Amino acid sequence: MISPGLKSLGDITITAAGTQTATAVEDLDGMLAATISARLAYGSGGTSVKAYVQTSLDQGTTWVDIACLTWTTAGGQKIVNLSGLTPKTTAAVPTDGTLTDDTCVDGILGDRLRLKVVSVGTYAGATVLSVR
Repeated sequence: MISPGLKSLGDITITAAGTQTATAVEDLDGMLAATISARLAYGSGGTSVKAYVQTSLDQGTTWVDIACLTWTTAGGQKIVNLSGLTPKTTAAVPTDGTLTDDTCVDGILGDRLRLKVVSVGTYAGATVLSVR
């Protein structure tokens, strides 16, 4: 069960290579920080899984990567914390599914978040990515 205030960005079952996008979590107006926990339960097979946590500054028209978390052929958990209060003194170039592996863009939090997953290879044995 998810505690009050804790939002699920999705549980994505990964079987084949491709891109999957979960339903956005909305109504996050005024969000000042986000702690993201991503866990890959690895079954077998596959090559790589990339989880892009994205935000939107225009009510979902354009999505911007704020975190890219990666796994290969082993499961595990990764946690990051992002702050909307971090000053951005240099303009950030928005990306959609192309942020560098295992990096984050701090200081940019819109009114919604979503999960975009890109997988390479064929996975089996109940490979599931859960992001909260």
